[in-house]
Amino acid sequence: MNLHVQGRAWWSASAVVLMGCAATGAGVNHEPMPIEFDRAGAPDERQQAEDDRLLAGPVLERGAYVRAVLHRNRSVEAARQGWRAAIARVRQSGAFDDPMVTLEVAPLSIVSSTARFGYAAEVSQRLPWPGKRSLEESAAKAEADAQRSDYEAARRELALSASLLYDQYFVAAHSLEINGHHVEVMRTMRAAAMAQFESGRGSAQDSLQAEFELTHMEHDAVVLATQRDVTVAQMNELLHRAPELPLSPPPRDLPAIPGTELGDMQHLQGEAVERRPDIAGARQRARAQQARAERAGRDAYPDLTVSTSYNSMWDMPEHRWMLGLSFDLPLQTRRRGGMADEADAMRAQYEADASRLSDMARTQVVVALKHVEESAHVMRLYEERLIPIARQRVEAARAAFIASQTPFVAVVDAAKNLRGAELEGQVARADYQRRRGELDQALGRIPGLDGSEEAP
Repeated sequence: MNLHVQGRAWWSASAVVLMGCAATGAGVNHEPMPIEFDRAGAPDERQQAEDDRLLAGPVLERGAYVRAVLHRNRSVEAARQGWRAAIARVRQSGAFDDPMVTLEVAPLSIVSSTARFGYAAEVSQRLPWPGKRSLEESAAKAEADAQRSDYEAARRELALSASLLYDQYFVAAHSLEINGHHVEVMRTMRAAAMAQFESGRGSAQDSLQAEFELTHMEHDAVVLATQRDVTVAQMNELLHRAPELPLSPPPRDLPAIPGTELGDMQHLQGEAVERRPDIAGARQRARAQQARAERAGRDAYPDLTVSTSYNSMWDMPEHRWMLGLSFDLPLQTRRRGGMADEADAMRAQYEADASRLSDMARTQVVVALKHVEESAHVMRLYEERLIPIARQRVEAARAAFIASQTPFVAVVDAAKNLRGAELEGQVARADYQRRRGELDQALGRIPGLDGSEEAP
């Protein structure tokens, strides 16, 4: 065999090794994960324009605000990039090591006049024992699924924060409105009391009492305006825009209470355990650790390294091209046993976490549902009884004062009680919405979206 033939044999063998390695790793399909990640990406220009239109509309609806926050907030994007990093680790897992190329020369042969140029070349490829790569990939995929669950949990936490801020905005805006109405009423009552005093039919105490209450109301207007402006700044922060930018006013009223209850308690508890992303994340991490434990067990089997080499310095041409096979001897069991025990312990830890979180989810559903029922009762109490009674007391006090049957202070007190009942009624309605948001989060839903889930 001449040198030309031997060289062709060497390069042919090298190409076989390289193509075999490439073909072995080409069958892994990671397409679904990047597709899901891309679907969860930042909104396109059309969606951004739609968000801008809804935010600048005549009324700011809760769902529009929550969706815009989920589209724009940077904490959600940070969680999404963590998911992306986990997907990238799936692409790395189970991959072959790069082939090793070794080149050697005999330096004295370069300057020798009697010896031919001597060199040796080798290409080797390490091949893990069957099953090791697939277990590494399974662990990485489970971790990527867990990161996606973390992303979904971050979205739900953020949606609840946005919904709670929206309730604060609703209360502050409408409390300002209610307070402004009562300021005008009290100014009218003060003017009437002063007219009564000037005509000799009233007391100086009446106008002073009205002035005293009016001062408190004007102070409350400043406090409520500050609360509104602070809430707007916090809402803008979640939208990733300047805190001083204005927001459209909230609607005149929040959605009414549904006529029927939310469903069977056991069904709701099952829904929570099934849908909660924190529970799913713990289960997925347990699955990853199970794969790592099995992978540690496979370390008892040796990895193989195949190689082909050519050495020009052998006298017999038939000996110059070599094929080789090497493998490690897995005699040291301490490290492998420790890795397997660690992974098994971590798996048990995450399984216990999933069980604990499931118990917690069932309890949170029961507690949240009870709070929803309580806040619904309180809201109905204000709307159907306390506020109507307070209005009737104002009318009765005015009629009695005109008939000289009661002092002016009774009218002032009745008006003050009506104002307090109307302000507390707004808080009660917002509190009901807050409790509904907490129930949605306990059930694994996205708070503030009326139970309608967005595709990630």
